[in-house]
Amino acid sequence: MLNHKEKIKSLDEILKIVEKAKKEGEKIVTTNGSFDLFHAGHVALLQRTKAKGDILIVGVNSDKSVKEYKKKSGRPIIPEKYRAEVVAAIEYVDYVFLFDDLIPNPWLDQIRPDVHANSAEYGAKCVETEVLAKYGGELYLIPKEDIPLSTSDIEAKIKAS
Repeated sequence: MLNHKEKIKSLDEILKIVEKAKKEGEKIVTTNGSFDLFHAGHVALLQRTKAKGDILIVGVNSDKSVKEYKKKSGRPIIPEKYRAEVVAAIEYVDYVFLFDDLIPNPWLDQIRPDVHANSAEYGAKCVETEVLAKYGGELYLIPKEDIPLSTSDIEAKIKAS
């Protein structure tokens, strides 16, 4: 098993890993997020996603993309380097990489996972649907009740206290 810091790769390294794994018949699963204020909901997402395949690759939004996506929120709270390290330390995760895009479609189109997981709150018409449909990838929607917490909920509780 890799040391958690060794699980953090560049997208180019991920693409080489994926190419080799696919040749060996392994099923690639992906998910993504900012993973700011890591919590049990994140663990549930990663555990459920890993159960869908052999290799779980997690795209972590870079600080740049989180700032752009969460305008005026002061996010991310935790810098990208540390968010990636926390995700990589989770046993279900095989590899982690940082990405600058607002949506995962550019790297999904390159990795072409067998399954990509997302919270069901985004629905079957989420931004990933089109790119997955292009090559026959499966969208796995995890019910919100199976992901009991969100960073936004935690942040709201902190501000209210």
